Amino acid sequence: MKFLETRIAGAYLIEPEPTFDERGFFARIWDSEVFRSHGLNPNLSQCSVSFNQRKGTLRGMHFQVEPNAETKLVRCTCGEIYDVIIDLRPESPNYCQWLGTRLDAATRRMLYVPEGVAHGFQTLTDGAEVVYQISVSYHPESARGIRWNDPLFAIDWPEDDRVISTRDQSFPDYVPQRIPCRK
Repeated sequence: MKFLETRIAGAYLIEPEPTFDERGFFARIWDSEVFRSHGLNPNLSQCSVSFNQRKGTLRGMHFQVEPNAETKLVRCTCGEIYDVIIDLRPESPNYCQWLGTRLDAATRRMLYVPEGVAHGFQTLTDGAEVVYQISVSYHPESARGIRWNDPLFAIDWPEDDRVISTRDQSFPDYVPQRIPCRK
């Protein structure tokens, strides 16, 4: 696996390194020891899948707070998505900054999302499927969200025709913690 640093501290794009033969290929997409050696959380407690019927479906921005903060490894297994993270860690040099990247089934590229970073995505194709490997189980009492179109972040979502749940539309704008956002 190739670990590519992003401009958000602790977030990585991870690319499988396939070995090809006449049958196709084989590639690792998870190895706890390799993740640990890169200083990443190697715990895996839950795997989830999100299937999205329509292009433009927007899910986010979600995270869990302590004591159940989570890391995620996100991969698009069918179709294509625009994956977005927002750094909500006040101690981070990237506090309040966001990053967007395309993930698709063809490249099999994954995004590692560290604790304290909100996550969401918008589908770029009909029938997009997203698989999450998550470090802790879901705890409703720790689940939080911020509004997908919060003007503080001004995320540049690619699709104007959006399908958004009532829950995701009702999330509040983000209130910076203790220190001003770094832009």
